This record gives sequence, structure tokens and C-alpha cells, in this order.
Amino acid sequence: MSIRMDLSVNVLGGSLTPCSRDPITGFFRNGACDTCPEDAGSHTVCAVMTEEFLAFSKYLGNDLSTPRPEFAFAGLKAGDRWCLCAARFLQAHHEGVAPRVLLQSTHQRALDLVPMDVLKQYARDLD
Repeated sequence: MSIRMDLSVNVLGGSLTPCSRDPITGFFRNGACDTCPEDAGSHTVCAVMTEEFLAFSKYLGNDLSTPRPEFAFAGLKAGDRWCLCAARFLQAHHEGVAPRVLLQSTHQRALDLVPMDVLKQYARDLD
């Protein structure tokens, strides 16, 4: 069975730009927040990590800051860009700990869960 990537369009209607290649991110580990039907978590929001968000995620059981060499994962630190699950981003928004986002690197499928006005509140590339 082959995995099909959804059309790579960002939330602004343009071409999806890379989120991060160092560390390498994305459901496909291609540096972009591309998605497909098999991406049940909708890893579509390109976010800039903060200490506050990383602590929040760890508290909820998704430790993104601890290195996991067995998965070739060095762990994230504040300032790193990462493709977050849309639902986790929205949860962080409701808890007041959402990180900044890059709209040009956030896949249009994020809008299935996160309203555009919420994404714009955290947009780093609209400044």
C-alpha cells in the first residue's frame, strides 16, 4: 500500500514551505508539515518550540525534549521548529501555552481542527 500526500498547500492558500530540516520534522520526515489519510494525528502545524510548550507536552505524556537515540531523535529545545498535531496545538491554545506558528509552513488541513483566527494569533510570519 502506498501513502499519498495531500496537496501541499498552506493555510494562506500558497505552496507549503519547509518547516524544519534541522531537526528534521514532519509526518514523512521530509522537513514539511505534509499530511495524508494515514496521518491520524494531523501533524500539520509548523510551530516554534518554547520551554513552556515543551513542558506542557511532556506533562501530557508526549515528551518532545528528551533525546531518543533509538529513533534518531535528538530532542527539541526552545527555538526549534516542529510539525505539531493540530489537536495538540489547539489544546495548548486553550491552556494558554501555544507556541508561535509559521503560516506559510502550516498545512491547510490544520484548518480542519484549528480556526484560522486562532492560527493568526500566533503567526510569526505575519509580523
